[in-house]
Amino acid sequence: MSDSLRTVVLIEDDPGVQLAAAQALQIGGFQVLPCDSAEQAQALLKPDFPGVVVCDVRLPGKDGLTLLRELHRADPDLPVTLVTGHGDVAMAVEAMREGAWDFIEKPFASERLIDVTRRAAIQRQLVLENRRLKAALSGALLGTGRLIGTSPAMERIRTLVANLGPTGVDVLIEGETGAGKEVVAQALHEASGASGPFVAINCGALPETVFESEIFGAEPGAYTGATKRRIGKLEHARDGTVFLDEIESMPLALQVKLLRVLQERSFERLGGNALLPLQARVIAATKVDLKALSDRGGFRADLYYRLNVATLALPPLRERREDIPLLLTHFAELAGLRFRRPVPRWSAAQMAAWQARDWPGNVRELRHLADRWVLGLEDTAADAPGSDGALPTPDDGLATAPRAGLEVQLEAFERGLIESALRSSQGSVSAAAQALDLPRKTLSDRIRRLGLDAESFRLS
Repeated sequence: MSDSLRTVVLIEDDPGVQLAAAQALQIGGFQVLPCDSAEQAQALLKPDFPGVVVCDVRLPGKDGLTLLRELHRADPDLPVTLVTGHGDVAMAVEAMREGAWDFIEKPFASERLIDVTRRAAIQRQLVLENRRLKAALSGALLGTGRLIGTSPAMERIRTLVANLGPTGVDVLIEGETGAGKEVVAQALHEASGASGPFVAINCGALPETVFESEIFGAEPGAYTGATKRRIGKLEHARDGTVFLDEIESMPLALQVKLLRVLQERSFERLGGNALLPLQARVIAATKVDLKALSDRGGFRADLYYRLNVATLALPPLRERREDIPLLLTHFAELAGLRFRRPVPRWSAAQMAAWQARDWPGNVRELRHLADRWVLGLEDTAADAPGSDGALPTPDDGLATAPRAGLEVQLEAFERGLIESALRSSQGSVSAAAQALDLPRKTLSDRIRRLGLDAESFRLS
């Protein structure tokens, strides 16, 4: 259990009782934050507080039961142990009905206080870890997960997203198919703090006949079958972000209208006359060289230069192979949760084969591999480059390390990442697991396999 989860907010107005209880909890290995009133304690107790509460019921000002109700409105899972006076059975019953973790009757033994608090702290740890895993899984499945990777290329992308996100400037994202352009667009949307929705439009999937009404909306009678007003994507994305994927597929006639929208920050519904303000950020993405395409007349040059104010060039996976172990671990953990299957371990040779691939489908292809791996459908030897199904060698035209040193290098890479995370978290396995985006049990297993001692990083 990390140090933060051993924190106890102790609320007791009797100095003698407070001192005795604090000393008992400290002997039990807890860090104690003593408070004389509920009002003083509330300043410390924010949602997701990584600790537990021990509170006397009878306090000056706000009593313990009132504090319990208020804390549980903000965080229903926060363990609050209430201390009641001798013979106050009715109060104890009411406390349990209100959701108290437990109650202790005065006078109480130190062992009783420590035991109740320790069980509450363990429960708090489980709740917070479960919340983190659910949030990570939900975000990743929706495409809004973290930009994963430790390569210099991904560090640059994260920096640009952090810098450009709050500005609201329109952005052009360049990258190959499956490189993660929509994930970056959603990261920009989240970094902006926008209150509106993220609205994605695949320009290559919309027929030209409905493109204009989809983007700009339409008034009744604008075309055959238009019997009522249609709200377009630009209008629906009010106070949010419009993501135009595969913008190179947008018809030239509509490129003129989009250019005017971006310049004037207003548009008209199809068949309408009223100007509507554009109250959304526009992020466009392309898998081709738009400059070369515009030079050939396949894309309007004026629109290209209008979009090219802020550009993010997303590197293909083959140019950041060092990110593959972390990405594959992340996707495999998600697949294990989704399919309710254990995540099999891979060998150094298997990882070397995966890192040697060219990955034409980029991160999307890697995620599909993780799904197949968890489902037992991935045959690494058969899928790896090379005509004989063996691991690639320099003779195959791939710049791979000698096979004899691969396992050592990969283990050293993994060891370095884990040691860095443990050092940053001062030996807290839970915090290190969160930084590495791994379940705590998975990280604990790897720490044991590598022979590391998390405790030793508390002093480093």
